[in-house]
Amino acid sequence: MLNTLKTLCLLNGTSGREEAVREYILGRLAGKAEVTVDPLGNVLAFVKGKSRAKNKVMLSAHMDEVGFIITGITDEGFLRFDAVGGIDPRVVVGRPVTVGEARIPGVVGIKAIHLTEGDEEKTVPALSKCLIDIGAADKEDAMRHVCVGDAAYFVSDCKEFGEHKLKAKAIDDRFGCAVLLDMIEHGVAYDATFAFLVQEEVGLRGASAAAFTVEPDYALVLEATTAADVAGVPDAEKVCLQGSGAVVSFMDRSTVYDRALFKDAFDLAREKNIPVQTKTTVAGGNDAGAIHKANGGVKTLTVSLPCRYIHSATSVADKRDMAACRALAEALLDRWAVC
Repeated sequence: MLNTLKTLCLLNGTSGREEAVREYILGRLAGKAEVTVDPLGNVLAFVKGKSRAKNKVMLSAHMDEVGFIITGITDEGFLRFDAVGGIDPRVVVGRPVTVGEARIPGVVGIKAIHLTEGDEEKTVPALSKCLIDIGAADKEDAMRHVCVGDAAYFVSDCKEFGEHKLKAKAIDDRFGCAVLLDMIEHGVAYDATFAFLVQEEVGLRGASAAAFTVEPDYALVLEATTAADVAGVPDAEKVCLQGSGAVVSFMDRSTVYDRALFKDAFDLAREKNIPVQTKTTVAGGNDAGAIHKANGGVKTLTVSLPCRYIHSATSVADKRDMAACRALAEALLDRWAVC
């Protein structure tokens, strides 16, 4: 699963531009599932288990990552851009990026500190004040390589470090995709639909369509969530802790989770000795926000990987938490399929 995650994180795919991720996943699914790709680009894979399921269970993860979209080109050949998904401007300035399918190299630049005046020196510039420099001589030169509407991506390698850590871009949510692929390839006990979804970062759009199509009785969302367990953050604001296991949410900004399923997850974790914790802050949101409202309503739960520096070029995750999320996902599928 770790090698799969590394491969997935190195692929580029912002919301609406998930093609490379989708093609990789489709290649891995060949001969292992009944696969359909819907008009939005969601991959829906029905997998037969060793036994038939009483209930229809859907496990989902989103393929898209945060990134940028080119909105204009200056006369000097610099690229204007905006964010695709929620990106803190503080993690953007000075970062290397690639632009378009040709992966044109560039760097995000701003006015030099020597030229700032007043409060400029003390404030983080909005993305509208930043430009991508691709080394073009002028607008005409830039337009030979880049078009308005092209996507741009953080450049980041994928490195293991410390005793248990992994650093990469797009851990949110290529981790969830890696878990689903691993479950499919190792075989499942019961029939289930595995959904690899598009456009989560811009409003849970793929999830709405997929849940309408699949009509599950139960849905499990595999995600990554904010871990603020770093120096200077009070304990009450750390949200969750790396190395303490899978994160199960009771509420976020898009979902109040089914209380029975929440309890079920902790009961199963104790029974199977799986490290588990709760998300201690009501913040963020994920595809559960669309799934649980689909059709006549879907019993939905999210299991998340604690991720430091999420939505940046250098997200950090813990391999022990990855294993815990994988184990809990399988346990929940087995429980819900026949409950």
